[in-house]
Amino acid sequence: MPLNLTKIAFGAQTYGDIESWFANRPRVSVHTRYRPTRWEECIGGSLFWIHQHNIVARSPVTGFEQQDNGCWFIHLEPRLVPVLPRPKRAHQGWRYLKGEPPRDLAEGEHQGDIMPGILAGRLQKLGLL
Repeated sequence: MPLNLTKIAFGAQTYGDIESWFANRPRVSVHTRYRPTRWEECIGGSLFWIHQHNIVARSPVTGFEQQDNGCWFIHLEPRLVPVLPRPKRAHQGWRYLKGEPPRDLAEGEHQGDIMPGILAGRLQKLGLL
């Protein structure tokens, strides 16, 4: 089973901003300073995007490429797959996703139909979710 990664959607004010990063692009790459130790296991997995303290979407990982300056590109399929939002704390860089990944949203299901992540996170801390 491939490994999955998480990364903050830094600079995105809205989910639409993340979608615009993938719109009409033949190839999408994310810059990172360090390559995952288990990078080969990540190919075929997904990079899950965190926005407003929630995992909101994923992009399948297709490969890794080292740059001349020693940093790395994580190559992604040029598509964004919305997932069932799940609370997730912010972090720098990428991290391995622990546990089961959130499920993809079903056809006709929208993130707006789901409770906002900040509210879900607070209710979860209170033990109500």
